[in-house]
Amino acid sequence: MDRHVLAVFTTPAVAFIVLTMAFPVVFTIYLSLTHWVGGLTRAPEFIGLDNFIRLLTDDPRFWGATFRTLALTAGAVAAQTVIGVAIAVLLHRRFVISGLIRSVVLLPMIATPVAVALVWRLMFHPQLGVLNDILTRMGLPPSDWLADPQLALFLVGLVDTWEWAPLIALITLAGLTALPEDPFEAAQLDGANGWQRFWHVTLPMVRPIVVVAVVFRLIEALKTFDLILVMTNGGPGFETETLNIYVYNIAFQYQQLGYASALLIIFFLLVLLISSSVLRLRRPKDS
Repeated sequence: MDRHVLAVFTTPAVAFIVLTMAFPVVFTIYLSLTHWVGGLTRAPEFIGLDNFIRLLTDDPRFWGATFRTLALTAGAVAAQTVIGVAIAVLLHRRFVISGLIRSVVLLPMIATPVAVALVWRLMFHPQLGVLNDILTRMGLPPSDWLADPQLALFLVGLVDTWEWAPLIALITLAGLTALPEDPFEAAQLDGANGWQRFWHVTLPMVRPIVVVAVVFRLIEALKTFDLILVMTNGGPGFETETLNIYVYNIAFQYQQLGYASALLIIFFLLVLLISSSVLRLRRPKDS
């Protein structure tokens, strides 16, 4: 094909990528180096690295949000991985209603996070929620679930796990379906029991697939926003305020757009660092 004709076909795609992906990133980096408060009525003022120095040395709320982001992500993704792999192993076996069970298990991730958050927020409601109704019928005192600083972040992680463990189950199940039968038959002939076959044969063979699923969930869990905003709006106090919620508040409530851009750059680097670290687990140990 003529080079000029090739350029005509590829230029629109390249221009689209530059406009929709590269430009926002470059513009955010530029804004992170400015003091821009008050929106479009005031022009950004270039201040160099002052925003980064401030958030790293003089912003305890940033470090609190970072800790909660990492804690929520680690706890939720770890629980989702264990539960998801267990569900996949269970669903990999054929039984009478396995098709129906698969459909029911996968239902939570079909709903939008906002709808899921609204349903669970209603269930956790201190007066109208079904959970307090159950506690009262059992003779136990009701709880103000989402207003409890000790429970709020855990409950957000619990709901996130309920919604997204099926995704890891679905990806792992696809990997299990593609595994060859020979290693399992050989392990069975050697006298390995069910747990030994799972730990020494199934898990090592399906590990690359599980790692990919974990990376997907890590990236999405780090960016969890709508679920937290609807369930707790970062409260009580700042107990469920993650980096995403903090950036949203800084940008759209306090209108510190330059500082919010610096937070986004740090957040992007954090996601990149964690994702690349987890992807190393996918490589064989001898490579």
